Amino acid sequence: MIKRILSAMIYFIPLMAISQTEKYHEAFVEDFSDTTSAYFRYGSTGNKSDFKYKLGTNSPSEEGTKILSFKIDPTDSAGAGRGPEIISRKFTHFGTYAARLKIPQVIDIQPNVGAVVGYFTYHMDSIPGLSEIDFEWLLADPTVIYMGTWTGHSGELKRVGRIINLAEGIIYSTVYREDHNDLRVPLTDLQNQPDSIVAIADYDASARFYTYGFDWYPDRVRWWILHPESGEKIVLWDYQGTERGIPQHHSHYRMNFWHTNNWSVQTNENSIEKPLQPYELEVDWMSYEPFKRDSK
Repeated sequence: MIKRILSAMIYFIPLMAISQTEKYHEAFVEDFSDTTSAYFRYGSTGNKSDFKYKLGTNSPSEEGTKILSFKIDPTDSAGAGRGPEIISRKFTHFGTYAARLKIPQVIDIQPNVGAVVGYFTYHMDSIPGLSEIDFEWLLADPTVIYMGTWTGHSGELKRVGRIINLAEGIIYSTVYREDHNDLRVPLTDLQNQPDSIVAIADYDASARFYTYGFDWYPDRVRWWILHPESGEKIVLWDYQGTERGIPQHHSHYRMNFWHTNNWSVQTNENSIEKPLQPYELEVDWMSYEPFKRDSK
């Protein structure tokens, strides 16, 4: 009996120590009007080029707006995290996340560019595994939006994801998959809501700023966009009815911009070229509001 108690103490003491040192963000809005941020740190693992990251600079496309500017370095190698990236200084968890941003407009310059803008949470923990919720845009088609989650452990990652064309009101797929095998399962019923979407006229993520967000609950994740004219919240995907694929542990809040040489956009299989110019992502603001207990 004593041995079992001692074993339990040995197991739980390190966990208690970790929980006491973990720090979480309270609600905040980062408007990137200053040259530093109290909420985010820079975290690129690629080239240390100064031009890749700048806070509090004037937007080249919207007068009077101060932005976070990310410029991709054409000499950076492919891979998430190689390009400019910001990471929250503390953990975030269940709550509402929102951002106003404009991705680079490059189709007329380089239609087959392989570049990704990611707006997401991400934290890999050795025990519960990966906690990720994301929005992603591939510059080669700014009418297409990727959204979903990643959970599981390295080598056995699991994805629930939806791909849509918001300009045309098309849902290309809503699927559960496991990357360590060939499992691909179309999602149905509550996991596939709404099962159709209405197009936003002339939607183009590179033509103007849009406000995007997601609500992260223990048993539900809901991705949305604010209609650019009416301000109405348009739900793009409301994933619920199961806890499968919904991250349960804390994460870090992030934004990044990177080159991919093996992921082409849904509508253009050739879009994996190395960026030819330092294309610029503009982020007006990012916000986070943790949920109160039992919030829905």
